[in-house]
Amino acid sequence: MNGPDLPQTAPDTVDALNRRVHKLERINASLMAHVERAMDQQGGAYSLFQTAITLEGRVRSRTEELTALMYSLERSNEALQAAKEEAETANRSKTRFLAAASHDLLQPLNAARLSLSALADLSPSPEAQTVAGQVERGLQTIEDLIKTLIDISKLDAGVVRPVLKSVRLRDLVANIEASFRPFAERKDLRLVTRCRDVFVETDIVLLQRILQNLVSNAVRYTESGGVLIAVRKRGQRCRIDVIDTGRGIPEAEQALVFEEFYRGSKDTDDPEAGLGLGLGLSIVQRMASTLDHPISLHSRVGRGTRITLDLPSGKPRPEAEIRIMPVATTLTGARVLIVENDASTSEALVRLLKNWDAQVRAHRDLAGVVQALSEGMMRPDVMIIDYHLDDGAVGLDVVGYLRRTQGWVTPVIVTTADYSSEIERQVMETGAELVHKPIKPAQLRSLLAYMLA
Repeated sequence: MNGPDLPQTAPDTVDALNRRVHKLERINASLMAHVERAMDQQGGAYSLFQTAITLEGRVRSRTEELTALMYSLERSNEALQAAKEEAETANRSKTRFLAAASHDLLQPLNAARLSLSALADLSPSPEAQTVAGQVERGLQTIEDLIKTLIDISKLDAGVVRPVLKSVRLRDLVANIEASFRPFAERKDLRLVTRCRDVFVETDIVLLQRILQNLVSNAVRYTESGGVLIAVRKRGQRCRIDVIDTGRGIPEAEQALVFEEFYRGSKDTDDPEAGLGLGLGLSIVQRMASTLDHPISLHSRVGRGTRITLDLPSGKPRPEAEIRIMPVATTLTGARVLIVENDASTSEALVRLLKNWDAQVRAHRDLAGVVQALSEGMMRPDVMIIDYHLDDGAVGLDVVGYLRRTQGWVTPVIVTTADYSSEIERQVMETGAELVHKPIKPAQLRSLLAYMLA
């Protein structure tokens, strides 16, 4: 018995199934590839996420470090600012102290120099004259050192304010030459000037101090030959050269010459070359810097030294000329009124003026002058009045009183050991002449002769 017949699969049906299976396999492979790519992308994104977190941590750490550094720098700046303010305060205090101390330091020097000059006028023995000369040089050295220290202190503290005006160099250079010619001739040196009639824009007081220091150094450290002061015009600028034929400065030392306490080599026969503390060129550098006048140095050992100062040209002004006082010979019969609260200075000044044949009256203050007026004091030919009197009184008050009550328009010399610009301004407004202590007798005598002429 035969079983039932099975259905026969058509060939085209098998092919269709095979095609379907193949298609499904391709679809499955494509899906698997897509899944794998998606997994890879997720892994990459996760890696980027992890990297971003790491970078963020580093940035935060660096930011914290930078913030800490900025805070530390800010504290350092605050500390530096505080230190700067403290240093400036100390500098100002030092300047005020030196200015105040200078009055007390220079007063006894003033009395000593006046007394010494009076002693020399008595024509003592040659031995006494020699000793007097030695004492005079010692006093001059002490005075120069005190004044230089005060000047350096003021320049460092910035309290010196230059007053720029048009200055005629010919007159200034002539004055410098006249002052230093005796010192040069004493050493058999030639002092030569070459100066055209030019004007420069500068502070005449500071420029004069600069040239005095330069010429003084040149004469002091030159054994033979001479010193030349040359002024040349260079367009809108002017050049001043101080040239000497001294022993020169070694190249290794040339960068040090403008520093404090530089005194150069000591192989010189000049006994005065070793005096001082080596502050002259230091103060020259400070003054030139204050004036904005560039300064330079060129030197060759065995040949000499040239120091050059560069200044701006100025406009011609007749009032810029320097008045040179004539040398006095006698003050016979001149009536001089002295108002001075320091007894030793007053006594020395009276003795000196009497040696010059002047008629002298001296008082300590305004009260003494008022008393003398009530006793019939005649009008003096000239008055020498100290600026600082007792109990805070000012010598200019005496001048004002005599002008108001007596109508005296008498020439006045105001003396003081205070070098402040405010006192100088007050004296100038009064029309008086200002003489700083210690008073140089020759300077005083010349000034008196000029005022009494």
